[in-house]
Amino acid sequence: MQSLPLFHRISGQPVLLVGEGEAADAKARLIAAAGGRVVLGVDPGVRLAFVALEEGAEAEAARLKALGLLVNVVDRPALCDFTVPAIVDRSPVLLAIGTGGASASLSKALKERLERLLPAGLGRLAEAIAAARDNVAAVHRTVPARRAFWAAALAPGGPLDPLVEHDGLTIDPGVAAGALTREDVIVLGPDGADGLTLRQLRLLAQADLVVHAADTAADVLALVRRDAARWVGDCAPPGATGRIVRLMTGETG
Repeated sequence: MQSLPLFHRISGQPVLLVGEGEAADAKARLIAAAGGRVVLGVDPGVRLAFVALEEGAEAEAARLKALGLLVNVVDRPALCDFTVPAIVDRSPVLLAIGTGGASASLSKALKERLERLLPAGLGRLAEAIAAARDNVAAVHRTVPARRAFWAAALAPGGPLDPLVEHDGLTIDPGVAAGALTREDVIVLGPDGADGLTLRQLRLLAQADLVVHAADTAADVLALVRRDAARWVGDCAPPGATGRIVRLMTGETG
């Protein structure tokens, strides 16, 4: 990654805007949509600044950076501490598409495709999930069990498939409670990570627990989801639940 994607909460916070005209107006609307307050001077508490100047942008950006602000300069990615992505807003779900300043047109094209793909009610689904967390935790008492529940519920074709519009949404913590553990085996060939198929890569990205030998190559383990549990051995530990992936080497019998 060339940049670290972050979601910055600015509700009620001052955000500096330098400049005027169409570009500045667009930034003002963006700040307001996120709940921020547009200020025209470096007030106490200001941490972010947008510069929309035709002339003098470089000097102004340098001045603001010297004051400790993070600066975005419109249409000048080389001067930016942060860039503004194309945004798909299904609040509280937000998708941000960035190209590191390489092409705003590419970001816009991807945003338009995703706008058509994602249901209008996706935000309501997120709110329903948040409201159901305590009830789900009461039924599925371990972290792996909860991950397994949500993975099954949100899977393609599942009761909470996020790409399907849901009306009158309710979440039953007992749905599919007896069928949430799934185990897949990936046989690693001599090419290691380079030899993995797209399906195998998806399995590693979805796994709640990865079982592997002590000498499994680091480039393979790097593809595992960061918060997935790892277990060194030939089989999963007793009581393991959720999506389990076993990594093996050599030929299967």
